[in-house]
Amino acid sequence: MIDIIPAIDIIGGKCVRLTKGDYGQSRVYSDNPLDMARRFEDAGCRRLHLVDLDGAKSHHVVNHAVLEKIASHTGLVIDFGGGIKSDEDIKIAFDSGASMITGGSVAVNQPDMFENWLGTYGPDKIILGADARDGKISTSGWLQDSEMELIPFIRLYGEKGVTQVISTDINVDGTLSGPSIDMYKKILNELASMYVIASGGVGSIADVDALHSAAVPAVIVGKAFYEGRITLKDIEHYNY
Repeated sequence: MIDIIPAIDIIGGKCVRLTKGDYGQSRVYSDNPLDMARRFEDAGCRRLHLVDLDGAKSHHVVNHAVLEKIASHTGLVIDFGGGIKSDEDIKIAFDSGASMITGGSVAVNQPDMFENWLGTYGPDKIILGADARDGKISTSGWLQDSEMELIPFIRLYGEKGVTQVISTDINVDGTLSGPSIDMYKKILNELASMYVIASGGVGSIADVDALHSAAVPAVIVGKAFYEGRITLKDIEHYNY
């Protein structure tokens, strides 16, 4: 059964969602991220994808207090991303209660540091963030595009020990128009042993079913829940 991982994106301490990574298209869904996290936990979710969008934009961790509050008041396994650009940032994330961190920009711009994290913390603690626009990796909260191709990028880090990757097709993120299933099939076909976490475009529980049918191990659900297209009952169906 595919693992549904709810997402909470943070700007200014509030739960928001962007459209196609555009900070100019943000919508606040809750002033209380902890309450939202508890609702997901009550629905049987075991993991949470927590993104510090302020951190991603400012190149250092900003909303660690939100992370600490959720980690100390729930039993969720939290993977934390956004703004983790230095050894100090990753220490702050883990000290604040993150079980795992997601590193994308640092893997592109500071590969030696990312590899050092893999060796220091282990592959069970470090998730590769591989977010693409038109097949090319984007960084810095999706504000910068690179020339690096998606699958070779994931393969490179798979050879260095990465076992988990969160991959987002930025072109569909926040649109509720459906995930890029063909993209995930290509990744799984090329890198069969990688634990691929799909993200972006999910607009209904039928999209989750389609990813499950494509043998995608896990999916991050955000806007579809906040817009009422996927309910807590739907999530409970997969979790119990």
